[in-house]
Amino acid sequence: MDTWPATAVRSSARVRWRRAGAQPRAVVLVLHGGQEHGLQPPGRWTPARLRMLPFVSALARATRGRGVAVGEVVYRCEGWNGGRADAAVDAVAAVEEVAADWGPVPVVLVGHSMGGRAALRAAGGPAVTGVVALAPWCPPGEPCTQLAGRRLAVVHGSADRVTEPAASRRTAREARAAGAEVCVLTLPGGRHAMLERAADWHAVTTRLATGLLGLTPLPGEVCDAFDRRGTDPGGLDLPLPRRRTL
Repeated sequence: MDTWPATAVRSSARVRWRRAGAQPRAVVLVLHGGQEHGLQPPGRWTPARLRMLPFVSALARATRGRGVAVGEVVYRCEGWNGGRADAAVDAVAAVEEVAADWGPVPVVLVGHSMGGRAALRAAGGPAVTGVVALAPWCPPGEPCTQLAGRRLAVVHGSADRVTEPAASRRTAREARAAGAEVCVLTLPGGRHAMLERAADWHAVTTRLATGLLGLTPLPGEVCDAFDRRGTDPGGLDLPLPRRRTL
């Protein structure tokens, strides 16, 4: 069941807002996963969308009273659809809508799987300051130049058999070489659906997102990884012990 309070939701063409005041000071956009191919719009009860609702709720709780708008990007299609890159197009449009509505407020993108790929593609928007990519789908050859000057935190489960942790590390290396500040956090035993260690997934994501917005301190090991440059491999595989949240 969609538990978002009706009085707290403001809908738009590109974003379903969990909370959005008249003039927020910052924005978090959440992008759920999808399919490689599919032209139908994602349903209300699609698992890819449902699994992100606890993340939206956790982010809304953590930023309550801080002037942060939290919303879910609305996709036109459930699939990426090859060169159409529909989810990325929608993510870019959502970032542009934020800028049109509220001006140059800082934006952090939180995306899972296909949504992680879309978030990485949309990170070139001038207001985007950071990305939290959860088990992102990172095929070889993905562009990384748009990530220059951004902060990228990747979180991947070691037991993921849908998207590859090694591909996340490869993309992280390429992003760092392109000028991004990067870290990769590994959840031992974590799988793609983020059901195992769910509380850790939610807590780590929230801590990273609020840290990227400057609302809370980032963990020391994340800051150390962000400080590394170029082809330095440090901080591109930081294991999170069980029952530990950042």
